[in-house]
Amino acid sequence: MTASDRTESAGSGSASDASTASAGSAGSAASVDGADFWAEARAEHPALPVEPPEAWAFGATPEQADDLLALVLDGTKTATASAAGDYESEGEPFPAVGDLSIVLDGAGVSRAVLEVSAIEIVPFGDVTAEHALAEGEDDRTLASWRRIHQQFWADHSVHGFAPHMPVVCERFRVLHVGSPR
Repeated sequence: MTASDRTESAGSGSASDASTASAGSAGSAASVDGADFWAEARAEHPALPVEPPEAWAFGATPEQADDLLALVLDGTKTATASAAGDYESEGEPFPAVGDLSIVLDGAGVSRAVLEVSAIEIVPFGDVTAEHALAEGEDDRTLASWRRIHQQFWADHSVHGFAPHMPVVCERFRVLHVGSPR
């Protein structure tokens, strides 16, 4: 997982997203918690594969991971964005429709299974107000999305921020929410 894949940020005291990567709180689904979580998810959803998918946390800090996860769990956040250049720099494939992942909280505990439902790669300036709304952060406007993501990528992306940088806009749905631990 790159520094920008599935790593989200918090801005202006509220949750905000920016991209998606492991931010120090991400871990492997092969951990004891991850194995128990995956067994629980598969018991509820038998069609899930035997092998657990990659696990990651939103944000660059544990607090951001928790804030953004809360938006996912309450149904507000159904999208995320990543800097395409970070995937390319790390040799990571772009997410694809149907991909599964386990989302971790700020303590690295497995909390939800997500499935990618749509992917669009567009220049930063072409990200839509609809996508900003689906990301669910701050006031949910395109202006705040641009402000928050510009700062996040300037601080955390391998290549920094550029006005025409390609952005991976990802929509997802929650397949499973784990029992509180």
